[in-house]
Amino acid sequence: MHTIIRDPMRSIGATSVTARSRWRQFQHLLVRCFLLSCLGQSGSSQCTGIASTPKAAADCAARATPTSAVTSLDVAHTYSLAELIDLAERNNPLTRIAWERARQRGDELGIARSAYFPVLAGRAAFADQRTINPFPQPLAPRGYTMVEVPAVVPEVTLEYLIFDFGKRGARVDAATAEKLAAGANFIQANQDVAFRVASSFYQLLTQQERLAAAEATLKTAQTTADAAEDQLRNGRSTLPDVLNARAETSQAVFDRESADGDEKIARVALTEAVGVEPSPNITVDAAATAPMPSDLAASIDALIDRAMADRPDLAAQAAEIRAADDAVRAARAEYRPQIVLQGNAAQTSIWPTTDYGHLGNASQATWSAALGVEWRIFDGGARKNALAEAESKKREAQDDLREKRDQATREVWTAYIAFRTALRKEQAAVTLLEAANASYSASLDAYKYGVKNLIDVVTAERQLAQARFSSVSARSQLFLGAVDLEFVTGNLLRTGPPATTTSAPSTAAPSPSTSTPPSPIPPQDGRQR
Repeated sequence: MHTIIRDPMRSIGATSVTARSRWRQFQHLLVRCFLLSCLGQSGSSQCTGIASTPKAAADCAARATPTSAVTSLDVAHTYSLAELIDLAERNNPLTRIAWERARQRGDELGIARSAYFPVLAGRAAFADQRTINPFPQPLAPRGYTMVEVPAVVPEVTLEYLIFDFGKRGARVDAATAEKLAAGANFIQANQDVAFRVASSFYQLLTQQERLAAAEATLKTAQTTADAAEDQLRNGRSTLPDVLNARAETSQAVFDRESADGDEKIARVALTEAVGVEPSPNITVDAAATAPMPSDLAASIDALIDRAMADRPDLAAQAAEIRAADDAVRAARAEYRPQIVLQGNAAQTSIWPTTDYGHLGNASQATWSAALGVEWRIFDGGARKNALAEAESKKREAQDDLREKRDQATREVWTAYIAFRTALRKEQAAVTLLEAANASYSASLDAYKYGVKNLIDVVTAERQLAQARFSSVSARSQLFLGAVDLEFVTGNLLRTGPPATTTSAPSTAAPSPSTSTPPSPIPPQDGRQR
């Protein structure tokens, strides 16, 4: 793992500040476009690239079939957030399950629509019948005749439901609503997976920054220890001061190893979210952290209105209510009669024989037709209970929608407050890091000149280390808060305007760390995963 550490005590000239500012502005522009593209659109592998509505998602799922093979990660490739989301949409079992359920609802709609068509069936009967027919003795010596009739009867039957007082229409409407609900659930599944991947992605970047901050803290501790050693050699310090500085260095080494382990665990969590074999062998594009969320782009009322209109779980629940209402209509139609046309046409061929007299062979076209009216008068309360159950499910779906709307409002408020809090915390963390960095630099210089003792330097060092980790934590909460706002308002993977604005990080505040993405860890067992 290769890491580049920025020395917090290095002075930066005006020329370097200007160059760095221009580079960060350019980087901000590129990465902002990247983030909008990766979070505003989805991979075409799971229909979400063209399926921004429940109907489009359901239609796409009905036509397409997910690939059976699960894509594996390329350990030599550096993955962007957009690529990881696309992989997750194709690999994660949640999206594949939602896809199959959407296909099933489309098939159920086709079954419901088939009730409007007649049922034609072909049948061929090969029979042989032997009967006893009583007959007067003057004509039949035994008072009966034995008749055997071999027959071949190929026929075509027709059954057509002409009128049923809207029961078929209600079932088709219910199946259509269920299909729309499945499409909305399909979009929700993709958003859930994308949110999980994005969260894991930013968590990994946070752990990488924490690792870099731990490296910087270790370097600071080593600087303090070197200063204490130098003061001891010059007779201006004591051995306990040196031992104290060495203890701080050991603590920094411990923190660095802990951060390194957390970073590897974050890699495993990211691969699990993508839906591939959990492994730390993944490299991500750390440039995605360049633009900082800077402010809210909409008011809380606008965000709540967007959630009510765009959240796929609310759209799915509204479709469930329509399906429940159609189920009530179908249950009420059971109380009414239905008119059915039945008929058949056949070619009947027989070769009868009898033990007395003579019977002729026949091969003639035969047919029958009937128009029937069926009306159930009594069924032991089955229709009554079915109607009561359908009405209860409709009320349940309505109450569920109200609960989900309240939950969505609560989630938007929570994400809104969390983002504003994270924004203020990040601003405070920048100020804290500046102050802690200046305090440590001044304390170390004063210690070298004999003005302050080592305790003051160690205290400032600890404050600087805490400020670094606070800065990393604040940045992480800010990024996650911005993603959460898009998720709870239903805008994740969609092309709507973002809920937050972004800006380049301030060049005045020293960054806690700057690092390149760590190189992939080779498999321990020699296998390429």
